[in-house]
Amino acid sequence: MADNKETVGRGQLSVAGSEIDGITVLGLRGEVDYQSVGALTRAMPAPDPADGRRVVVDMSGVTFMDSSGVNALIAAHQAMQGPQGWLRLAGVRGAVLRTVQLVGLDTLVSCHATVEDAIAA
Repeated sequence: MADNKETVGRGQLSVAGSEIDGITVLGLRGEVDYQSVGALTRAMPAPDPADGRRVVVDMSGVTFMDSSGVNALIAAHQAMQGPQGWLRLAGVRGAVLRTVQLVGLDTLVSCHATVEDAIAA
């Protein structure tokens, strides 16, 4: 899986993808906003209606996220649904955690302290 980086205006978002035991892990660094959210949406694996996809988004390097990021994560959650598919967040903290909690995303998508915890859950 290739790394994807977008620089727009003042902010930058880089997305590094890998796979662990058949689970896609996307590591985000920077800001997720309306200008950079495309890097995240393009890095998400294609939906698999038969089995669903399993994806962990490591947000420990995200310093800011607006509603564009929230909407992208909700869409990804819906796309990953299937008999065994899911989306989990890891390392959400600070202002980004506050945003996730304010909009109730943490009630839709499970949040974990680390990528390892998210994979093991």
